[in-house]
Amino acid sequence: MRMIGEIAFSKEDEKDEVEVAEEDKMYTVGEGAMKVVVVGYALTTKKIKSFLQPKFERLARNKGILFVAIDQNRPLSDQGPFDIVLHKCVDTFFLHRLLRSYLERNGGEFLRGLLLLYHDFVNEVEALRFQERGCCPTMEFLADYQDYRKEHPEVTVLDPPDAIQQVHNRQSMLQDVADLNLSDPYGKVGVPKQLVIKKDPSSIPAAVSKAGLRLPLVAKPLVAKSHELSLAFDEFSLQKLEPPLVLQEFINHGGVLFKVYIVGEAIKVVRRFSLPDVSKRELSKNAGVYRFPRVSSAAASADEADLDPCVAELPPRPLLERLARELRRRLGLRLFNLDIIREHGSRDHYYVIDINYFPGYGKMPEYEHIFTDFLLSLVQTK
Repeated sequence: MRMIGEIAFSKEDEKDEVEVAEEDKMYTVGEGAMKVVVVGYALTTKKIKSFLQPKFERLARNKGILFVAIDQNRPLSDQGPFDIVLHKCVDTFFLHRLLRSYLERNGGEFLRGLLLLYHDFVNEVEALRFQERGCCPTMEFLADYQDYRKEHPEVTVLDPPDAIQQVHNRQSMLQDVADLNLSDPYGKVGVPKQLVIKKDPSSIPAAVSKAGLRLPLVAKPLVAKSHELSLAFDEFSLQKLEPPLVLQEFINHGGVLFKVYIVGEAIKVVRRFSLPDVSKRELSKNAGVYRFPRVSSAAASADEADLDPCVAELPPRPLLERLARELRRRLGLRLFNLDIIREHGSRDHYYVIDINYFPGYGKMPEYEHIFTDFLLSLVQTK
């Protein structure tokens, strides 16, 4: 394991420089000493505040783990060395790639000209916004990041950007779950029937009818930059939706969602209140589009609620372990969570409705111990 030469600790917006003179410098904790595990991070300001909480940082230091802010205005090769690089700063990169691909498939010189104008505008304006949020500011940084990965294969990257791309696009997000089609004595795991709409809202009703989707439908942005969603109750209201988006059949699930946090091989499950069931009578009486900031909320924890046991019962542990193991392998990710629902009236039919890369682990019970143990396991297996 390589040691840090010059590192910068970051606690919220305050940075101090610390030097470690020798390659084999030991980090003293109490009466003992241990080698330092250096974790370089490139995170948004919001993610830093929710993830690098004081209790977590104290525990990490006691275990010999140092979190070091990556300076996004300097080449990565001039920083570190790092044992692990932790990041969640690729949103703009993938948005650009998605738009470029879409325009090149559907446009001529005019659209390509618009793309160049858009790209220049985003690089200038978005860079300022992302710098304020502590996120990767430019495409150049991302190119440097890819070069760093090739030059330093000994550094563990959490997680590879090309693997993250799949779960940032809701057209491909659930494909591996669908392909897996998991079914064993503990239950079945599938995905809701869904349809991708990229343009022309007026065409949505006909496309929905052709695909055989049943109302109500959940509408989500195609690029998973937001947790916002809409619930459309009638065919006419579908034209009010704004593509590009994904439409999913709404499945009654007792108003409870299971958030399955995955950190390497560790799994933690919590209950959250979700959208309520929609009866046939309610469907016939309601019309329009209802918008929600997100399908669940940490503030709406259902872990202590007095629920029907059939609704509250957690999915079987062996089923979740198999699902997590398969998705880690297929997605190539180690830090993600699954939003899972159980079909109301069924004891063993589950649906994955969303996958989130590097979710809000600060809301996960005991995340401090789970995450530090995970980081240590990465360097111990090198």
